[in-house]
Amino acid sequence: MEVQRISFIEARSPGAHIYSKFPIPRLGAVLLSTILKERGFEVKAFIEDISEPDWSYIENSDLVCISTITSTAIRAYSIADNLRSKGIPVIIGGAHPSFLPEEALEHADFVVRGEGDYSLPALIDFLTKGRPALSEIKGISYRDSDGRVINNPPHPLITDLDSLPEPDFSLVHNWKPTNVYPVSTSRGCPYNCKFCSVIQIFGRKYRFKSVEATIKEFKYVSEVTKSTKFIVDDNFAANKKRTKEILRGIIDEGIKLKWTAQVRTDVAKDPELLKLMADSGCDTTYIGFESINPKTLEAYNKKQDTEDIIRCIRALKDHGIYIHGMFVLGADTDDVDTIKKTADFAIKLGIDTVQFMILTPLPGTPFFYEMKEDGRLLHTDWSKYDAHHVVFMPKSMNPVTLQIESLKAMARFYSWRYILKHLAKLEFFYAGVGMYGKRAIKQAMKDIYNYLESLGLIDQNINNTVLSS
Repeated sequence: MEVQRISFIEARSPGAHIYSKFPIPRLGAVLLSTILKERGFEVKAFIEDISEPDWSYIENSDLVCISTITSTAIRAYSIADNLRSKGIPVIIGGAHPSFLPEEALEHADFVVRGEGDYSLPALIDFLTKGRPALSEIKGISYRDSDGRVINNPPHPLITDLDSLPEPDFSLVHNWKPTNVYPVSTSRGCPYNCKFCSVIQIFGRKYRFKSVEATIKEFKYVSEVTKSTKFIVDDNFAANKKRTKEILRGIIDEGIKLKWTAQVRTDVAKDPELLKLMADSGCDTTYIGFESINPKTLEAYNKKQDTEDIIRCIRALKDHGIYIHGMFVLGADTDDVDTIKKTADFAIKLGIDTVQFMILTPLPGTPFFYEMKEDGRLLHTDWSKYDAHHVVFMPKSMNPVTLQIESLKAMARFYSWRYILKHLAKLEFFYAGVGMYGKRAIKQAMKDIYNYLESLGLIDQNINNTVLSS
């Protein structure tokens, strides 16, 4: 098979929500595009959440690679079916097909499971050169000549992250310098949150880029774009000694950055780290607080308590760093009162922006298999597995209540009071987030009604059924 032009597609998210206005591409498609470009292929990446793909270009490709998570899987499968009907081979990868390769092979010729940095190039070598043999390529799934699904052993996790190239965002169709720029400095997470699929893909051991390579990358990205840099590591401060060395390097080399990152509440216990974060350009931290219910935190395996959360919020605010708090609602230990208290907590503590997400049993996670075994999954319409729709039967409330109360919590947070508070402080970005949030929540209420009605969970009298629950 001759392959010259390869297109990557990151399937778009289903529907709109409050954070649709700020799309951040996942790094997989861009990094793999870069790797294949360095091997001499003509490559372009299309991120549907950023812009409409050039379908003419894609349909004239020799090979198409599609990346998908669970909520985008139905869209990804639709694209794959259409392209294969035109005779174009399709390889699909990402979290969802990694856990459900048999399903994905109904729509694709090959599945790359887990990290594809080595597996995908090896598979393309097979397609173009006939070697290595398919059976020798770790981390792929395919059908044999008899139609049986073959799942090769997984590829070992990559240990030398410095060997990977810096993602080339010029390969992304319609990429703009103003887009939020994702940066990865590590992979993996040692924690074991039962609803999280990160460790299932990247393992329970942190793997780090070297301090030198990381500083070099920050210098590079500061020169190619002045937009905000989002560090996509599951926990940028996982190794605090390393993080401090990186931040000192940024400061010492005069690298001008506005950066954001995901961290855990334990950053509050290290004043030196907090000061370095602020001095090096940290604008916002994204923190999975998850819950203020002690029983829920224990059920989630979070290894933190409410006092840790409060201490973290106050410490970050003392250093002028904004906080985006993420809460997951709907555990068996949660009830309506938990949701209301969570919203009150976020408002009282002055968290700058929040996401009240509905607990979602993603394939590959312990929670998914638990819900499936207990018969508590409402359906497997993957487009609704986006943390904005209830897709399982809660224990301490009905699904309608969990759905509506989660939206009401968002509405209480992004209130006129929130908007006016930020206008008074001349924080126009956050005031704008509040305005956009109010519109998005209003539309979501309409969409959610249709969703719940389609499941037969409510009747026409939504006010009596929902608001009284």
